[in-house]
Amino acid sequence: MSHILVIEDNPVNMELTVDLLESYGYQVTPAEDGFVALEKVKDNYFDLILLDIQLPKMDGLEVLSRLKNNDSTKNVPVIALTAHSMRGDDARFIAAGCIDYISKPIDIHDFKEKIKYHLAMSN
Repeated sequence: MSHILVIEDNPVNMELTVDLLESYGYQVTPAEDGFVALEKVKDNYFDLILLDIQLPKMDGLEVLSRLKNNDSTKNVPVIALTAHSMRGDDARFIAAGCIDYISKPIDIHDFKEKIKYHLAMSN
């Protein structure tokens, strides 16, 4: 069973994302901010990380940078999640190290297919 870390500060978005992923059969670990996420990756292996870019305390791009500069997490695929989708954001997030980009609100069909695709590509 694939294990996915979801880093999301909005409780409603977190609940929706976790519920969807669990309904698809994945094991999910939530983290409400970047500091919590960085602690969770110390003790767990994740097959995929979903990262909200607009986080309190430490923004998603800083979290991404720390993940990519850590030998134990640098190869874990990260998908950016954000409600603030502007033209060029997807390219900016991919250039920073994300493998893909999902805008919120989540398109449930597209979301499921992207998760399935990226987990298959990383195995």
